[in-house]
Amino acid sequence: MSANCSFENVDHLMKYFELVIYIPIFVLGMILNAMALFVFCVFLRKWTESTIYMSSLALMDVLLLLPLPFKMHATNNRWPASLQPLCSVLESLYFVGIYGSIYTIMCIATDRWVAICHPFRAKQLRSPAMALGVCAAVWALVLSVIFPVIYQFREGGMEDFHCFHRFSQNGWSRPVIICLQVFGFLGPALVVIFCSVQTIWALKKSGQHSPRSRACVSIIYSSLSAFLVPFTPSHLGIFLQFLVHQGVIEDCGSKAGISLFIQVTMCLSNITCCLDAVCYYFIAHEVRSSKKTFRLSRISQRKNTCSTSEV
Repeated sequence: MSANCSFENVDHLMKYFELVIYIPIFVLGMILNAMALFVFCVFLRKWTESTIYMSSLALMDVLLLLPLPFKMHATNNRWPASLQPLCSVLESLYFVGIYGSIYTIMCIATDRWVAICHPFRAKQLRSPAMALGVCAAVWALVLSVIFPVIYQFREGGMEDFHCFHRFSQNGWSRPVIICLQVFGFLGPALVVIFCSVQTIWALKKSGQHSPRSRACVSIIYSSLSAFLVPFTPSHLGIFLQFLVHQGVIEDCGSKAGISLFIQVTMCLSNITCCLDAVCYYFIAHEVRSSKKTFRLSRISQRKNTCSTSEV
């Protein structure tokens, strides 16, 4: 691909750009996700469908964040061939975190759609046990698909290499990229958009303006943003880079621009670990509101019972 083109300027720029972006994302992401897990597991205690999905999403975000220090090191240093197995493991964890987050956000959107747009069927379809089973299925799916595939992305016989960069042609083959785009992003994106639009429309049509309804709308918007903002540009970059590897784009200037675009968008896509914190806030607020409403309802019932007994 780069036989007659130079990408030195792009690589030089990305060495500093990635450090500037990754360091705050890693620090802030770890803090926010650790706090979220503490709140969901210790403070709220009651496991609902929402808290189960959000806890799984926080774990996915942590899994995405863990390889970032190694990714920062690999940006500025070549690794010896003996570290190829370690590199493949780190790359697998990174992509499991990305696509696990995508599918978990899709499950959250679907769960909300069922709860609000199909309340009668929700009684049979929604439960904490069901949510736990769905999360376990997502983890099993992404682990079983990504780990075997990533190990084929490195060519053997190299003396040294840049981890997280320069995948082999196997990594840019048509079946891999088509499956990645269709099942890894476009399919979940259509589900998330459909469920979000339907749910918002149902809430507005009902004419309810309660705090709980407004909180639900906020959760939907934040989840949609946490999905589309980081992942749409990065998958567009993957598609453009695929066209380069297929020989559709041959101009050196275009290749350099696409190389810069995909690296920047992939770098910025990690901000999803921080954007998800917005979802965590609204979920925690909703659960606390539900507890408060439940307590007030019980107090009101007791008062009514006492008043009736005095008469």
